[in-house]
Amino acid sequence: MTAFVALLRAVNVGGRPLIMTELKCVAEELGFGSPRTFIASGNLLFTSPKPEAAVKTMTEAAVEQHMAKPIAVMVRSAREMAAVVKGNPFAAEPGNKVVSIFLNDPPSRDAIAGARNLADERMALGTREIYVHYPSGQGVSKLRIPAAEKGTVRNMNTVAKLAELARGLQ
Repeated sequence: MTAFVALLRAVNVGGRPLIMTELKCVAEELGFGSPRTFIASGNLLFTSPKPEAAVKTMTEAAVEQHMAKPIAVMVRSAREMAAVVKGNPFAAEPGNKVVSIFLNDPPSRDAIAGARNLADERMALGTREIYVHYPSGQGVSKLRIPAAEKGTVRNMNTVAKLAELARGLQ
């Protein structure tokens, strides 16, 4: 049995409401163990004996059926979430000023070279993530990273809490 975190992309923003109790019910209907959500940004924790690819496919299909529109889902095991926290190259910075952009696949080596509107932000590649430090805050940044457009963003405070909660499911 593996503990997983499913990160839904762009829910509860831009007219895509999803009540977290409904997301938990979707997980229960899929037969996932110990489902729970964390904050209202589309974070689902659960256990499953199935491999990551199957969990991702099942979750995307069920959420699409529930919401009547496709929603991308990035899935990480508890071990992978812990590795994202440990691999944060900006760990000395406040967790609310650093994000991890979760991707389905490893970013290309030139993924951050294509960034536009760079001001004071710093970026680094992870395993299947792109880390970004926003010294002036993400809300004022104009940074655009084309390689990240199909990913989903969580600040490091949230990532650390998700890693902790996922570890508790193991």
